[in-house]
Amino acid sequence: MYNVRDHIQASLGHFRMEGYWFRYSSFVPRLYNWCKQLGFEVGKIMPSRAFCSDESQGYPIILLAKHFGTFPFNHGRVGGIMACDRHGPHAHHGEDLVIVHSSHVGYDPETCQFGTYRRSQTAHDECSSNCGKIHGTLNWYLKEYDFARNNVFIEMRNGQCHLTIDNQYLSRSRERSLVLNLNKMVQYQTDGEMVPISIQSTSRTFYATEDFTADMRWFFAEGGGRQPIGDALLPEYFTYHTDLSEDHDGTRQLEQNLIGAMPWIVTSAEPMLTAAQANTQAEFDRAYRSISQEKAYRGRNLVYVTGLHVDISPADGQVFPLTKFIPWAAYVQLKSGERYILEQEALFERLNGCSQINPDQIALDDVIQLMEEAQEIHLHLPS
Repeated sequence: MYNVRDHIQASLGHFRMEGYWFRYSSFVPRLYNWCKQLGFEVGKIMPSRAFCSDESQGYPIILLAKHFGTFPFNHGRVGGIMACDRHGPHAHHGEDLVIVHSSHVGYDPETCQFGTYRRSQTAHDECSSNCGKIHGTLNWYLKEYDFARNNVFIEMRNGQCHLTIDNQYLSRSRERSLVLNLNKMVQYQTDGEMVPISIQSTSRTFYATEDFTADMRWFFAEGGGRQPIGDALLPEYFTYHTDLSEDHDGTRQLEQNLIGAMPWIVTSAEPMLTAAQANTQAEFDRAYRSISQEKAYRGRNLVYVTGLHVDISPADGQVFPLTKFIPWAAYVQLKSGERYILEQEALFERLNGCSQINPDQIALDDVIQLMEEAQEIHLHLPS
């Protein structure tokens, strides 16, 4: 995501959710009316969606078609990644352009948990991960964190924090691993070496730094004996090492988006939600630069909006999920040459100030009925 670790927590913290969401049936007409206010021509707007391929994303696509009067172009890849090589074709399909990008996360109202979604089409209405791509990407990182939680030990003794570390975290030969920030945790000698106070068969014990000791006093009592560090392994005390340089086809773009924020994701109370937020932020940063430099978009009206879909599992008898849209940022580019970015609060206020009544929306049932009643067109095919 970013190379500056200290900025990640602040960035995630700026993603506001409470009071910043729209029902999708309200968001899309507001977006359409905003585009009209900007001078987009009715009937000449080509929307594009950059969503995951999950079936829970179908309802937003239907609403985009209903309010913009055409089926949206597809900018999306699995995991809520934007295909930035599709800008040219999108530009050729309409006069004015709109792109809606979103990462997504499921929500189960019965358990009040993020990251799961009830699949009505399965044999027994099973709940499974949502988004599955994010879940699959996080799986290894969560397991590595869980192992570290149980194989790094703390003992508060005589005012000192004794820190016992599994040998694998002291090795420099592991190609893919969780890496402890030992310089923040272990007292170093004046020559820059770590000298253990005791050596075990699979671990070493060290004196902890003063700052680390102060943090551990919030979690561990004096004289409580040696205990696994557990939740006290805070994100500032570890990172991950993995090689993402071989991603020639873009299949690991999601992992690239999340890797810098991964310590905050795996320690979050809702890892799937935090990962979806981080992916939304990283993709806007990446795709904005691609869109703003795309030759095919020059001299065109364009709005690029990104946010988060919260897919609330459908209740019994409900066909589609109740999808909420939480806007994050938008990039506006007009024929006049004006360009600007709206951050979350300003974007929310702009959308909220637009009407949710769209006089130009199409009645999908009527359109489909007219198509079915239309006279059959005979094709003359070569023999």
